Amino acid sequence: MQDSLVGRTQLLRTVFSITAFITTYWCVGTQRVPKPKCSKLRTHQCIDYGVNETDPNKVVYSWETGDDRFLFRQFHTGIWISCEENIHDESERCRSFIDLAPASEKGMLWLSLVSEMLYIVLLVVGFSLMCLELVHSNNIIDGLKLNAFAAVFTVLSGLLGMVAHVMYTQVFQVTVSLGPPDWRPYNWDYGWSFCMAWASFTCCMGASVTTLNSYTKTVIEFRHKRKTFEQSIREEHAQEAFGLFRDHSVRSISKSVEVYQNQSLKSGRRTPIPADSLDLSDRASLGEEQC
Repeated sequence: MQDSLVGRTQLLRTVFSITAFITTYWCVGTQRVPKPKCSKLRTHQCIDYGVNETDPNKVVYSWETGDDRFLFRQFHTGIWISCEENIHDESERCRSFIDLAPASEKGMLWLSLVSEMLYIVLLVVGFSLMCLELVHSNNIIDGLKLNAFAAVFTVLSGLLGMVAHVMYTQVFQVTVSLGPPDWRPYNWDYGWSFCMAWASFTCCMGASVTTLNSYTKTVIEFRHKRKTFEQSIREEHAQEAFGLFRDHSVRSISKSVEVYQNQSLKSGRRTPIPADSLDLSDRASLGEEQC
């Protein structure tokens, strides 16, 4: 039951991480851009700077001021690409986020990308080891080894994922302030891809803790059972050794008694038996025979 739950968690966090990596909704918001010039095809959400077509000598003025002179277009940004709404039609314009980042932050952004890719690779390796553990469930030793390796890869992947998410967040915040003027957001917030990336990290750490707990519990139980088994074997060996020693002592005493009795019969007199070779019960029985 626990292994199946951990396996589902591993699969879920792998899917979450891959989805977050390839989507472009880590950060979403709006950008303020000037309204385009009005034309025959565009008559609203625009500013007419031209001359009246019916009377070329009549100048047309625009009374829009402040934010009325700007459009607020939607944008969404991922690790690789940033896309914003095209104000001229319903399409989107996409640019590489690596090109948008300031030169001082490109190194950290590349490090974040490499960490994200290693994070996904380690997640896949950990999930594969969990699947192999379920296949080798009959062999306890192999299962423990696979469980230990899966726990190690899971912990490493979680640490890399956390570092990658934090570095990307820092790079994006710097790009908001120092990025190209035509891209800088008017307001922004984190999107569902960012939430999915941290959900993958949460599942990763939960699975790693559960895997390590299961591994530690299994090892402790195995050692306890082995210690109990060895102790029972030692007790059995001690009992067998004590029984053999007791039988050997009884046979030695019996032989000593027979020898002394034979010598006494041959000499016609009773020969005292050494006290060291008999115990109290043997002395009592000999005393009764002499009486």
